[in-house]
Amino acid sequence: MKKEMIKHVSENYKQVFQAAEKYMRVRKNDVHIPISYYYAMLLADAYPAADRELVAVAIILHDIGWYSIDEDDIFKKGFQSENFMQSDVRYLHESEGVRLSQPLLKDLGYDDTFIEKVITIIDGHDTRGFAKSLEDEIVRDADKLWRFTVAGVSVACDWFKKTPGKYCARLGTDIIPQLHLKESKEMAEADLKATKVMLQADTL
Repeated sequence: MKKEMIKHVSENYKQVFQAAEKYMRVRKNDVHIPISYYYAMLLADAYPAADRELVAVAIILHDIGWYSIDEDDIFKKGFQSENFMQSDVRYLHESEGVRLSQPLLKDLGYDDTFIEKVITIIDGHDTRGFAKSLEDEIVRDADKLWRFTVAGVSVACDWFKKTPGKYCARLGTDIIPQLHLKESKEMAEADLKATKVMLQADTL
């Protein structure tokens, strides 16, 4: 899939970013969420049947629940423990994301039906083993696609205590098979190849 730059963020989505900004100052979410948003919009372009607004709002808010969790617990329990994907803090960040998103979206004028769709995606985006909709698939894939960038690898190496080479290898064996959409897999493979070259991952 050919990637083209997203030229701007629409005014509606800017409002959501700005309302959520205070919740992004943890776990590098101020880097993770904008990059994930970029991939979500690319995937929304590839799937015009998807509700673009739902995708945009859900990806912006999907990880704001980490704001409520002690940062030491985030890394020790959410990234470095055995079976970390099913750790208590993983479930907690989802439920906290639901809790924080509801009043935020209400204040921005979104109706209850739309808010329910957003929180359905947020709730379980890490821990649920399946997607509930096309929009959910896009959000879940975009959440992972940032990991294949140089920024994503750089951040994740600290989270998981791995070298770039070892983390890149994990992306290929563990994360690409988790992606739902063929376009996501194409982007992941292309980005991983470029990232490995830039980081000399096959050497170091």
